[in-house]
Amino acid sequence: MKPVILTDIEGTTSSISFVKDVLFPYARAALPGFVRENADKPEVRRWLDAVATEHGTMCDDDMVVEVLQGWIDEDRKHTALKALQGMVWEAGYTDGDFTAPLYPDVAPALRRWHAEGYPLAVFSSGSVPAQKLLFGHTDDGDLIPLFDAFFDTEVGHKREAGSYREITARLGRSASDIVFLSDVVEELDAAREAGMRTVLLDRREDYPGPRLGDAANGHERVESFADIRP
Repeated sequence: MKPVILTDIEGTTSSISFVKDVLFPYARAALPGFVRENADKPEVRRWLDAVATEHGTMCDDDMVVEVLQGWIDEDRKHTALKALQGMVWEAGYTDGDFTAPLYPDVAPALRRWHAEGYPLAVFSSGSVPAQKLLFGHTDDGDLIPLFDAFFDTEVGHKREAGSYREITARLGRSASDIVFLSDVVEELDAAREAGMRTVLLDRREDYPGPRLGDAANGHERVESFADIRP
């Protein structure tokens, strides 16, 4: 049985700058209009009301939007913000306002691994719907059919071993049969503690100074998906 390849997104399959420089600013700019046009829809209203309730006296949608924009600026991981950002991004992808760029080595490797029978999965701090939007609208086309599973922080934080144990249980595999790919050493440390195999993606675009020796903390280090041997 081929091992499962579990991959992070930001800094691993896609540049950190795409989320920071494209997705977040797009959501920030589009939120006011999106809320005005969609505030009466139940799936939007529930999250606006959740933010208003959290802030006690707030009940005006314009004020809620300002709070959400502030959270974007802070890169706050809030469930309501993630949900609403996902809806805004879905509209942006659908309208063709942007597509998700991947590192050039990523799509060929994912397609090859899939064809060779390796199960593929994703673990990212972005919500599962946001993950699917990204992989469904890449510069290389719709890659969703390549994946067997998607996980977000509903299973736990990415720097905690328990999260990787939960993923292992949900995949129904032994931890040693899962290879986790990430650009963050602390995430790889947690996955290794849970028993997974680990590979550090050291992308020169995102990390100009190579992380060698102690900086890699014992994890296998590559600069491209083409160098990974699952």
